[in-house]
Amino acid sequence: MMMDQSGFDLGLFVGDLAFVEDSSRDDVSLEGLQQELEECINDDVVANILSKGTKLREYAKGVENDVRQVELNSIQEYIKESDNLVSLHDQIRDCDSILSQMETLLSGFQGEIGSISSEIKSLQEKSMDMGLKLKNRKGAEVKLAKFVEDIIVPPRMVDIIVDSEVNDEYMRTLEILSKKLKFVEVDTMVQSSKALKDVQPELEKLRQKAISKVSEFIVQKLHALRKPKTNIQILQQSVLLKYKYVIVFLKEHGKEVYTEVRGAYVDTMNKVLSAHFRSYIQAVEKLQLDIATPSDLIGVETRAASLFSLGREPLKNRSAVFALGERINILKEIEQPALIPHIAEASSLKYPYEVLFRSLHKLLMDTATSEYLFCDDFFGEESIFYEIFAGPFAVIDEHFNLILPNCFDAIGLMLMIRIIHQHQLIMSRRRLPCLDSYLDKINISLWPRFKMVFDMHLNSLRTANVKTLWEDDVHPHYVMRRYAEFSASLVHLNVEYGDGQLELNLERLRMAVDDLINKLAKAFTKPKLQTVFLINNYDMTMAVLKEAGPEGGKTQMHFEELLKSNTNIFVEEILLEHFSDLIKFVKTRASEDPSASSEKPISVSDVEPLVKDFGSRWKAAIELMHKDVITSFSNFLCGMEILRAALTQLLLYYTRLSDSIKRIPGGSTLNKDLVSISVIMYEIRKYSRTF
Repeated sequence: MMMDQSGFDLGLFVGDLAFVEDSSRDDVSLEGLQQELEECINDDVVANILSKGTKLREYAKGVENDVRQVELNSIQEYIKESDNLVSLHDQIRDCDSILSQMETLLSGFQGEIGSISSEIKSLQEKSMDMGLKLKNRKGAEVKLAKFVEDIIVPPRMVDIIVDSEVNDEYMRTLEILSKKLKFVEVDTMVQSSKALKDVQPELEKLRQKAISKVSEFIVQKLHALRKPKTNIQILQQSVLLKYKYVIVFLKEHGKEVYTEVRGAYVDTMNKVLSAHFRSYIQAVEKLQLDIATPSDLIGVETRAASLFSLGREPLKNRSAVFALGERINILKEIEQPALIPHIAEASSLKYPYEVLFRSLHKLLMDTATSEYLFCDDFFGEESIFYEIFAGPFAVIDEHFNLILPNCFDAIGLMLMIRIIHQHQLIMSRRRLPCLDSYLDKINISLWPRFKMVFDMHLNSLRTANVKTLWEDDVHPHYVMRRYAEFSASLVHLNVEYGDGQLELNLERLRMAVDDLINKLAKAFTKPKLQTVFLINNYDMTMAVLKEAGPEGGKTQMHFEELLKSNTNIFVEEILLEHFSDLIKFVKTRASEDPSASSEKPISVSDVEPLVKDFGSRWKAAIELMHKDVITSFSNFLCGMEILRAALTQLLLYYTRLSDSIKRIPGGSTLNKDLVSISVIMYEIRKYSRTF
């Protein structure tokens, strides 16, 4: 049991210790002794000794005795185990001997393994060297095999090139020959090889033989194109395209011969197509129906025009010179097949020139499309097309240059301009540029001619002789009808195009016809007849413009205004003719106030004659007006509109008169003579029902 630290007196024990001075040392250091003693306070052994009060010297002697006893015990145990130790020693020695032998054996193995590793490394290096050589030899073998294959001339190939006919097998052999020729021409290493010296003469002979044979073959096929009634397109597609590699071969290995073959094809097709178009033009010229002569102008007198028309094929409708009519259908049939001349001739049919023009250019488009695509596929050149079609273009130009100066049909010329535009769209949809320049040229030549013929019509109106044109007839004049039909036709043909220049020319034409029709109107002695004449002409013009379509535009609006203004003039004139006193009074005095101071106020005596006169004859006057309108206006509906406008205006005048009478002192005495407004309206409705 440990003692309480508070009751422990270290000095008590320390004081009993005797220190023997060490003679070997001059001095003894007690530094740190206090610290060590304090640390021993917590040691269990020290605490136990101190607690029992054992003397340190005695304790030390006890420990020494214990150690000696342990030593004696250990010696006894060692003696007892001495035999085992000897045996263990012998075993260790034997093991050491065995391990020594194993060490010697393993050292030998290690030496042998090192030798084997060196041999394996040597073999590996040899294997890699042999693999590289094998790879190089294989690569060389492949290249050599390809070289031999590319440069060698098999007997079978020679037999086919020299002796066989030109067929599919010949084409395949020709491709092989082409590859061999390219091989020896392109590769510089091949050119320096000794093998080439043996093969090159043979290859050259084969090249020359192949060129000679295929060129002769293709020329024979080209000659077949010249045979009459040959379907060129079928021959091109089914025969020539089958052998198009011939052209490729000649291009690459026989340029001079290719140039000859190309020239032969160009010459052949140029002549064949030129002949075809020439014969077609000659055939369709017989189908042409003449429409207009130089005298068929808007402002030319009918009698004068008929003198120039002698000998011409008559038209069912002479207005076809100026009216579009069914001729517009040609634009709806733009993609119809070309005319077959002998069928049309057998049917005794005749056509305006624009029909023949469309047919000729439809044939040109289809032929050019087929030829352009063939040339691009067969020859791989676009330029060859233009060389071929130089002839057909010249034939068509020659024909057109004869026709155009003698064409005085402005409607036909405008139709041809629109046809060319549609054909340009068709070629654009086909994505073929081959006719662009040609169609542009035709279009450029048509416009000046149209402008010239149009100006002839314009000048015919400006220089027209009013005396020879004037007829004592208020119905629409034939010059105005010509203008209306001509103008409506051109307006209709301009709807989808919006050509500003054409609109400007139509405006000039309208101004000229306005001037002429007014001059013709002034030839009538009576103003009323002048107005009736103008109304009839304007109404007819409006009807023709509306019939052509709702797109009359400025021209239609202009004539609407003229018709309206002249209708108002006529209404006033016809009312003045029957009710002049009433109208004069209403316009001058009806607005006066009788109660106002004036020198002469309106009295019953001023209006009584007017009232009685109107009441006695208003129905008869209306009937006369009705008969006058019926006989004066060629358009019944227009006449009835004018009559209704006149009666409505009359009702307004009479209403103002009645209102004025109501303001006059004593005016009620005239009520018995006044006609009821409802009676007048009933009578007006009677005439309205005749519409």
